[in-house]
Amino acid sequence: MRIVLQRVTAASVEVEGKIVGKIDHGLLALVGVAHADTDDEARWLADKTVELRIFPDDQGKMNRSLIDVGGSALVISQFTLLGDCRKGRRPAFTAAGHPELANRLYLRFAEFIADRGVHVEQGVFAADMKVSLVNDGPVTMVIDRTHSTA
Repeated sequence: MRIVLQRVTAASVEVEGKIVGKIDHGLLALVGVAHADTDDEARWLADKTVELRIFPDDQGKMNRSLIDVGGSALVISQFTLLGDCRKGRRPAFTAAGHPELANRLYLRFAEFIADRGVHVEQGVFAADMKVSLVNDGPVTMVIDRTHSTA
């Protein structure tokens, strides 16, 4: 699995003109699932997401986690994170997990975050989504725990 975390002051996701997920202070997590990924990757990444110290403390240093600041998470599936752009001009998505696996692990990732006491909102798997965010910092992290190369 590969995730892109963005620290936000606000984020939302819209499907067919309707807001289906919205958070204020917290993290937007874009989630890509590779074909060899398992629940182990989903749990490890969820733990990393809620424990990663990327929020400022009283001195402005990145020293607080999502849990520490009482933030929320907006979780969006995004298979294009597994796109391989090394050859040609059209990305190859052969490393991306099949939809059944990808949906299951995307849901498990969100569930594992919620199990840690974090409020979670989600997009709609495989839908055409419009994601809006106010990136705070900006702070953006890419975390990869996939067995496949992309």
